Amino acid sequence: MWLLTILNQLFNRMKSIITLLTFVISFLLFFASISSFAQTQSAMNTQAGSQYQKTDKELNAVYQKILKQYAKQPVFIKKLKAAQRLWIQLRDAELAAKYPAPGTYGSVEPMCKAGYLEKLTRERTKFLQVWLDGIEEGDVCSGSVKMKQ
Repeated sequence: MWLLTILNQLFNRMKSIITLLTFVISFLLFFASISSFAQTQSAMNTQAGSQYQKTDKELNAVYQKILKQYAKQPVFIKKLKAAQRLWIQLRDAELAAKYPAPGTYGSVEPMCKAGYLEKLTRERTKFLQVWLDGIEEGDVCSGSVKMKQ
């Protein structure tokens, strides 16, 4: 009987320690998650701008690879360059249409604009990537896009 009493007391203490440890670990994880997302608006604006610049570099890398791979197709290259110039104008016009009154959207404006530019740029990169990846053989409407190998 005395052994059961001792074991029961030991079990209750261990339960208390485990509960306390669980609480402390939960608190630390919660605090860590909050502090990792807590930023100033200025920092978020800067981060969004950096992310857009990274995405723009990715687009330019894909574009340059296309120019290199299709160098022996001057008509295509000429038309691709024209299309890219027009896409840049469209991108800028879409941004202006989404945010037609600069300076009136508060401190989040730079972040929002950079996020929208990043979205449009990712879409364009995905669109251009097709010329590098190629398309499945049998697509009769492939145009200038190479076939997958």
